[in-house]
Amino acid sequence: MSDQVLISQMNQLPENIRKVAFDFIGYLISKYTPIKENEKKRPKFGSAKGKYKMSADFDAPLEDFKDYM
Repeated sequence: MSDQVLISQMNQLPENIRKVAFDFIGYLISKYTPIKENEKKRPKFGSAKGKYKMSADFDAPLEDFKDYM
């Protein structure tokens, strides 16, 4: 399919449908573009905030080590 045909068809669509088509094209590009080994996605700093909870006495000495202190 030529670029001219695609452009012609896109221009025939209403503006709101063009936005959907543009988003879908972006999705297809991201899905079928291979990710290089050094470009793997890494989690963002702080993305696990609120998922784990530490106890209030986390730094308190443990009873098991009482004899060694």
